[in-house]
Amino acid sequence: MAKAASPRKAVKKPTTKTAKPTAMPNGLDAGMKAPAFALPADDGSVVKMKDLKGRKVVLYFYPKDLTPGCTTEAIDFSAQKKAFEKAGAKVFGISKDSVERHLKFRDKHDLSVRLLSDESGEMLEAYGVWAEKSLYGRKFMGINRTTFLIDEKGVIARIWQKVKVKDHAAEVLDAVKAL
Repeated sequence: MAKAASPRKAVKKPTTKTAKPTAMPNGLDAGMKAPAFALPADDGSVVKMKDLKGRKVVLYFYPKDLTPGCTTEAIDFSAQKKAFEKAGAKVFGISKDSVERHLKFRDKHDLSVRLLSDESGEMLEAYGVWAEKSLYGRKFMGINRTTFLIDEKGVIARIWQKVKVKDHAAEVLDAVKAL
């Protein structure tokens, strides 16, 4: 008597661990310590993460000075600067532009938030915002518009990726107040 064929065992497909929606492509996520940095600012100072301990910090990364979306975002954060300060937060805009270009940007639009220059791109890489982008079928490296809220202990409290500029500063301010 022939043996009956045994039913096939279902083979379990390997699962890939997917990042939470807030996680950056490099794995940086809310609840993790914010990467250290020291960058030149538009006011001639050097801003260091270690000097910001004990304060809430908003880091908004934007692609380029003097462009429409980046200008709107910087103006919106500047308009809310006093409210951010009242909520105990410092706000910094960061791009790969030079300090000299930041000065032109700041002066042209009367910006009050401090702008930090990361020409080397080290901080952009550490925060996972330097990535391949595509425009009209052309691929290039650039900054993905992203905002980080960091608590008083230097821990990332929240990340906004693929930021839509409209009402973003107000949304971040609400999150600062809730922290």
